[in-house]
Amino acid sequence: MNADFLRALREIEKEKGISREVLIEAIEAAIISAYRRNFGTAQNVQVDIDWETGKMRVLARKEVVEEVTDDNLEIDVEQAQKYQEGAQAGDVVEVEVTPRDFGRIAAQTAKQVVVQRIREAERGIIYEEFSSREGDIVTGIVQRAQGRNVMIDLGKTEGILPPSEQMPGERYRQGDRLKVYIVEVRRTTKGPQILVSRTHPGLLKRLFELEVPEIHDGTVEIKGIAREAGSRSKIAVYSEDPNVDAVGACVGPKGIRVQAVVNELKGEKIDVVKWDEEIAAFVAQALSPAKVLSVTPKEDEKVAEVVVPDYQLSLAIGKEGQNARLAAKLTGWKIDIRSESQAREEFEETLKADDGTGEGLGLAHLLKRTAPLQREGFLMPEEEEPEEAEDRGEEEA
Repeated sequence: MNADFLRALREIEKEKGISREVLIEAIEAAIISAYRRNFGTAQNVQVDIDWETGKMRVLARKEVVEEVTDDNLEIDVEQAQKYQEGAQAGDVVEVEVTPRDFGRIAAQTAKQVVVQRIREAERGIIYEEFSSREGDIVTGIVQRAQGRNVMIDLGKTEGILPPSEQMPGERYRQGDRLKVYIVEVRRTTKGPQILVSRTHPGLLKRLFELEVPEIHDGTVEIKGIAREAGSRSKIAVYSEDPNVDAVGACVGPKGIRVQAVVNELKGEKIDVVKWDEEIAAFVAQALSPAKVLSVTPKEDEKVAEVVVPDYQLSLAIGKEGQNARLAAKLTGWKIDIRSESQAREEFEETLKADDGTGEGLGLAHLLKRTAPLQREGFLMPEEEEPEEAEDRGEEEA
């Protein structure tokens, strides 16, 4: 041990945040192990290091006995008194057994221990830092592909983007900068393993928190997210403040806020809808951009029967059923969509079966059911022909 080594320990303590006492304890244990490995395993030894001067001694602890049977563990009274005056049988004395060239072995062992402890400490620091950020987003740089995994440089360490968390159709080129969502941080023998995602709904939530100040400060609340990564997402927002338009705040002036999120997600379409505690109104909003005529919730089955204009049926269902599927995921209800003509036929048949005639009652019943939603502004108002509107005005006059 020399003064340079001791100074290095002090620097490590300052820079890496590793206690010098922890390093010293580890070094002493490692040197004892090295001594036993190189110079005999039977002796009971300890290391005495003067951490001011760097001087080191190896001391063997031996029991004082009248007759020695094991030189490694015992010493007779006469020899013991040379090391400790007045030593008697039953005492324990310390005898220096430092080998001539042990300094080189000790220094090499100490170096290995210090390096190992530094690695462990750095891994621990990284683990603590990222484990507290689970469920958050970070900006990383694409490093390389490792099999089907993509390695993302997160600064102090790397994150793993597995195939299941990669957006369909998205290509990752070395040097690309992108935002990822921290799904899980695992502690392994090789250090912390950080799993990140580009498909998690939490990524969409965090991106809106970054872009929309009203969400960040709690004025606007995200009530639900339904996402099919790389294709389309729906997000339900709400504000208790009647003066705040939750949807407008998320969309931003000329759509600038939602567009920033769309750009980060490489063109993924995003529908921002207003959340409502009334399930009929919420389902109608969730099916946006399609217009809805009526919603009939069945609480016991958690099914919502929806009627839309004939020309809006394909829009409400969406390509390969995507719009209806996302709306169902967002609301948590199963959604049964029918066109206006289909619903009209079913209502009229039902009412005819009830009273035997039912002429005109099917349409009346349909309008009666849609009226509350039309008043609330959730449903598409019926278009009026100009002539009819003029006639109605004359009659009122």
